[in-house]
Amino acid sequence: MAKRLIPTLNRVLVEKILPPTKTTAGILLPEKASKLNSGKVVAVGPGARDKAGNLIPVSVKEGETVLLPEFGGTQVKLGEKEFHLFRDEDILGTLHD
Repeated sequence: MAKRLIPTLNRVLVEKILPPTKTTAGILLPEKASKLNSGKVVAVGPGARDKAGNLIPVSVKEGETVLLPEFGGTQVKLGEKEFHLFRDEDILGTLHD
């Protein structure tokens, strides 16, 4: 069984950040209380090539928190963890504190 996935071309492997379902006091939170569809970049591919053969690197780096589209991506399960593969151009932006 594979333990690590390294994306090809301009793909980005993301672990979605799941909002808490209850408070520390045990109060259940409604699903709509979740803020953003975001994830942490786990791995990135080397990039894609343009028509001239020049490498266009992926615009995000491992460890960054990114804003994800509501739909799309390919679900991948490695061991007990679930990840999603997105193309670089599908990622909406990076999130910063």
